Amino acid sequence: MDVHFCPRCDRILTLGRHGDYFTFFALRRRLRLDVKDLEQRFRALSRLFHPDYFHNATPTERLASLERSSYLNDAFRTLREPTARLEYLLKLEGFTPKESHDPTTKVPQGLLEEVFALNEELEAIQDMRTEGASASAIALRLGEARRPIEANLARHEDQLDALMAEHDARLEAGDAEGRQETLARMRTLLLERTYLMNLLATVRREVSAGEAAAP
Repeated sequence: MDVHFCPRCDRILTLGRHGDYFTFFALRRRLRLDVKDLEQRFRALSRLFHPDYFHNATPTERLASLERSSYLNDAFRTLREPTARLEYLLKLEGFTPKESHDPTTKVPQGLLEEVFALNEELEAIQDMRTEGASASAIALRLGEARRPIEANLARHEDQLDALMAEHDARLEAGDAEGRQETLARMRTLLLERTYLMNLLATVRREVSAGEAAAP
């Protein structure tokens, strides 16, 4: 647990160098959090750290209140959203995946076929545009290209949700090795999920381009 105030003199303390968002809220590194409980902790700490309470305090204490208020806001924004929470935990545990737009990152092996299929489909749609196909025909083809990506994305969401529950169960059981294995699997799924979202964004751009070109 992060100690916010000196146990001897009750003065607010500057931020420690080795803390994290979970310990700041006195929480274990769980992925399934009670958001209402998190909000209550946030409001309670907001009142404790509010700079107005330290108007007449020493410069060190005023700075500490500002630091803790800012850190609190960052921590709350991250932990209240499941994906951001997962990405943060992976970073804490040394499992940070590269961003999908990083040119050094290869397409995940599990998505190669999907990426190739979409690229072929987009080339076919470009040919349709060149040949003067109707906007409705192109929109129908894009809809067909989008559906398998959306279905795969939904499967990834379900798998990530199940793995989050598995992670927390292993955390409670003290299964450190199993927990690390689960984190590694979530890292892979999260990277694939990001690729899928980018593929979906590509299809949506094609839809928007078609709508802009339509008379």
